Amino acid sequence: MAIDAIFSWYIEKRIHRIANYRNNPLFCQEDVLSTLITKAGNTSFGNHHRFEKISSYEDFSASVPIQDYTTLKPFIERSIAGELDVVWPGKTDSFAKSSGTTGDRVKILPVTMDSLNENHFAGGKDLLANYYLNHPSRKLYSKKHLVIGGSADLTQKNANGFVGDLSAIIVKNLPWWTEYRRTPSVEIALNPDWESKLEEMAKATISENIGIITGVPSWTLLLIKRVLELSGKSNLHDVWPNLELYMHGGMNFAPYEKEFKKLIPSQNMNYVDSYNSSEGFFGMQDQLNSKELLLMTDSGVFFEFIPMDSFDGINSKVIVPLGEVDINTEYALVISTSAGLWRYIIGDTLRFVSTSPFRFIISGRTTHFINCFGEKMIVQHAESALTDICHQLNAQINDFTVGPYFNESGSNGGHEWFIEFDREPKFLDEFEIALDMALKKYNSDYEAKRFKNINIGIPKFNYLKKGSFEQWLKSKGKLGGQHKVPRLLNERTILDEIQELNK
Repeated sequence: MAIDAIFSWYIEKRIHRIANYRNNPLFCQEDVLSTLITKAGNTSFGNHHRFEKISSYEDFSASVPIQDYTTLKPFIERSIAGELDVVWPGKTDSFAKSSGTTGDRVKILPVTMDSLNENHFAGGKDLLANYYLNHPSRKLYSKKHLVIGGSADLTQKNANGFVGDLSAIIVKNLPWWTEYRRTPSVEIALNPDWESKLEEMAKATISENIGIITGVPSWTLLLIKRVLELSGKSNLHDVWPNLELYMHGGMNFAPYEKEFKKLIPSQNMNYVDSYNSSEGFFGMQDQLNSKELLLMTDSGVFFEFIPMDSFDGINSKVIVPLGEVDINTEYALVISTSAGLWRYIIGDTLRFVSTSPFRFIISGRTTHFINCFGEKMIVQHAESALTDICHQLNAQINDFTVGPYFNESGSNGGHEWFIEFDREPKFLDEFEIALDMALKKYNSDYEAKRFKNINIGIPKFNYLKKGSFEQWLKSKGKLGGQHKVPRLLNERTILDEIQELNK
């Protein structure tokens, strides 16, 4: 169709841009930092930190302290109140709610039109452009794009200003050419009640000609299963025969991949990962045969990194720019953006696997780890072990979390797992032994401290009925969209909450 040809021409014009930041990342980062500093020079934050005196990265790192949400919050609250030129020039009209992973903590993050255009929208267009490069002659634009957004309850806070989920802000500001093919309707997409929204979305899209799905894996699977229930079909291509692309992000896809391929059994189906969040769009899978992510160094974000072996939050002493990172070292990510987040610790950790170009994997969260007994276990260890064992034993997990138990006789304590299966293994005792062994393979510290159960005792397992984690998320007001169960916990608060709900 002509519309596909026009779209392909438009999107392929971005290939040169992608090649530039892939091949010249450090030059791009210098330019981004200079542009950010220049644009924000007359803001309150810029004046406070004397941006007019900054002419190099060294000046920037010396003038602006490392920030977290607590230190930036006073500036953000002034922006929410309608004050101009606080962390970014002009008036910031939109703010993204980003729920914390413990307790009821909610972060309210600025989203400017510059950050939407230069980062969030740019990232999506680059991802599609790269997909067209890897898969020539695709005809996606004449098909519908199913966008599974999150909690979209926008609340007016001041004149023309809103606080809501990022997906709602994006839907309200999408360019016409994207909105033209998006489904479901805005009314359904902005439904704040995830349970009714899921039902409405399934009914509204079941007869559409869907070519692309985008969304968080766990919630996307729920929608797929509901569509199959309503249609009476056994696989999704019987419902949407032209479906060819699932763009995912927000959590590790590996534990869900087998189930997706079972429900979408087609050699023509493609899966593309990305790294995006309320704070920004940072990376995309750009290679056909590798799931590593390319760092997007020309999208209004300046990157810095704190080695996790010396991480101490905003008191961290070692912070390095992109040009000084090493491969196979775990880093906490620090960003400065065109939304007005300055040297902000986002809370994610990553590990570079290549520096030419800069490709990486997401390894976890600065707060999502278990190190109660010196085991230094990160999310990647747990997810890799579970993926291996589920494949080996033909099992499928809906969700899981793991934290410590303490003061058992014969050891200091150990790990307690809460697991919700979609498909249980035949023998649970075999699963438990195999998982323990797999964790030892991925984490030598865990293996050493599990020796004879002296330091870390035998893991405990709790198997929950389907819907248990969804019930916990709902109890915390975090149902749907980007909200997810924290994988690894260094204390028991959430474990005890889930256990109480499942009595």
